[in-house]
Amino acid sequence: MEILAKLAFAIYALIILGGALTAVSSKSLVRSLVGLIVTFFGVAGMYLLLNTPFLAFMQMLIYVGAVCVLVFFAVMLTRADGRGEEAAPVGGKRRFRALLAGLLPVAGLGAILVKHQGETKTLPVEVDLTALGSGLLDQYALNFELISLVLLVAMSGAVLLAWERKEKK
Repeated sequence: MEILAKLAFAIYALIILGGALTAVSSKSLVRSLVGLIVTFFGVAGMYLLLNTPFLAFMQMLIYVGAVCVLVFFAVMLTRADGRGEEAAPVGGKRRFRALLAGLLPVAGLGAILVKHQGETKTLPVEVDLTALGSGLLDQYALNFELISLVLLVAMSGAVLLAWERKEKK
């Protein structure tokens, strides 16, 4: 059983890495978005391996179902052409900065792991989903409303940009 878990972890890790590489290396925004969606599905699979189906469902519902659809509509409505600043060849300085930005979190997490190596770990207390839901919606209801407002403003901005470009043509 442990071998199957390690195999599933390796498969999900490859799905995440493949999607991430597709997302950052593709010149097409739509293909990059597909890579992002594949990455989010891989993360949902990791949540399933951790025996947290609620988080896996929320990952698919919120990130794949809402954020990616919002980004997809923004991409489709703005119609960015391939002659912009992002289409320019990447220089050595930008590659170095990107590598540094990628390695910085790894170094930070590695330092934390080395510092806390050998400490005993306690399992977190399991929280009932009913208590979690009521706790989030009682105390953080305003935060959820603000998130929906931000998504509405982003979508409205994409529609406005598309409308302005149509008027100029």
